[in-house]
Amino acid sequence: MKDTYHNTLGGRNMKNIEFYNGHEMPMLGFGTFELTDYETCKHAVKTAILNGYRHIDTATRYGNEQAVGEGIREALQESDLTREDLFVTSKLWLTDYGRANVETAYIASLKKLGLDYLDLYLMHWPGTDEAVMVDTWHGMEDLYKDTNVRNIGVCNFEPEQLEALLAQVSIKPVINQVEFHPTFQQRKLSLYLNAQHIYLESWSSLARGEALTNDTIGEISDKLGKTPAQVILRWVYQRGVVSIPRSSNPEHIKENIAIFDFELSEEEVERINQLDTDQRFGPNPMTYEG
Repeated sequence: MKDTYHNTLGGRNMKNIEFYNGHEMPMLGFGTFELTDYETCKHAVKTAILNGYRHIDTATRYGNEQAVGEGIREALQESDLTREDLFVTSKLWLTDYGRANVETAYIASLKKLGLDYLDLYLMHWPGTDEAVMVDTWHGMEDLYKDTNVRNIGVCNFEPEQLEALLAQVSIKPVINQVEFHPTFQQRKLSLYLNAQHIYLESWSSLARGEALTNDTIGEISDKLGKTPAQVILRWVYQRGVVSIPRSSNPEHIKENIAIFDFELSEEEVERINQLDTDQRFGPNPMTYEG
């Protein structure tokens, strides 16, 4: 796996990751989980794009694809950007699992978003039925082969679930979006994904806000003159992990992308690494059924 650089973010030297298929993805994106109010979500997405974000993450389950799409359209209308400048992700929900249902769900997401294609389409959870999981991934493979989705991946898969999947399919996911933050660093999963040339993407990088009040994070923040959120997002970035912080606050949206004018030292990275307690906030992927 390798990183490439691009300078479309207002001159910021932010890395893209390059998937095993040669396609690229910005390492910092804008998440939209829990942005359920239409106007709030639309405005947040628009604000994010106009302030340098080029990677937007949503999902069928979030119930906001239409608002996300409207925010994208308004941002493109008010800038010299084109659709091709953006990387847009959505996700297949559990109720649409099964090979026969995948394309219909994908087309429904495109319609809500008002887009002709997605850059990345993800299975949102593995589920607890291995046969259904594999059958659904076969539908994702069909989509990748037969439609204009650029990349396919998964969310919330444990190594055991990925091992079972990869043994029965022909196309592997490019990425696994999972809970990842200073107190839950997914060490076992990270090693497995690296060996498989599958990238790790973080949701809840700020540990639902709890990491913002951590004493170690606060000390580093004070020393560098950066916000705790900026320190954490910079740490995630330097770990080689994709992040998609979410906010409806315009100032926080701007702050969260302003992490490319400083670096954490090796000592500072290691201090944050030592905060790992291996405790997740979210559901257990081995038992979660939606």
